Amino acid sequence: MKIFETKTAPNPRRVRMFMAEKGLLEKAEFIEIDLQKGENLTPEYRARNPMKKVPVMELDDGTCISETMAICRYFEESYPEAPTLLGDTPVEKALIEQWVRWVEFYFFMPTGMCFQHTSGYFKDRMNPIKEWGEDCGKSVTKFMAFLDNHLAERDYICCDRFTAADINAFTTVAFARVVNIRISPEHANLQAWYDRIKTRASAQV
Repeated sequence: MKIFETKTAPNPRRVRMFMAEKGLLEKAEFIEIDLQKGENLTPEYRARNPMKKVPVMELDDGTCISETMAICRYFEESYPEAPTLLGDTPVEKALIEQWVRWVEFYFFMPTGMCFQHTSGYFKDRMNPIKEWGEDCGKSVTKFMAFLDNHLAERDYICCDRFTAADINAFTTVAFARVVNIRISPEHANLQAWYDRIKTRASAQV
């Protein structure tokens, strides 16, 4: 199979971390897509993903799967042996899904909007609204404070173990640095969690 990605982008990193945790990196050929040059806008790429985003996974039979968590779900279901990252029991699966969505909507999305609307990176193909981007940045810092409080007595975000929720939150914290948002000194719990995740081999891929 092939995975079309931009290695510096957060969504592809989420997929690579997920695959690394399950020992599956060798299962795919990774093909770099240059977003700034618009390689994701070509007819060939749009045929794989009409939303024109990365990553996209192309299976050997030509089936293309887009969206980060859809790709991760494919690997979780195809290789259900430990470690599972999306839950074993109904309760675990529900809690991980809850946290994945919270991180996605209240942390990752505003981080992305802050980047797109304040950096000018995509100004040739969108209408950046600086004030909106700055407001999204404030939402990011608020969610970091929420996470810090949540992690006061926990090593991981949920289920007392490393899951996809940790992957998604970790990659978002790392990506937030491009818009000069970092963990505040007073958020010691969040910093300890981040440092803990950073030592994992999957965080280096």
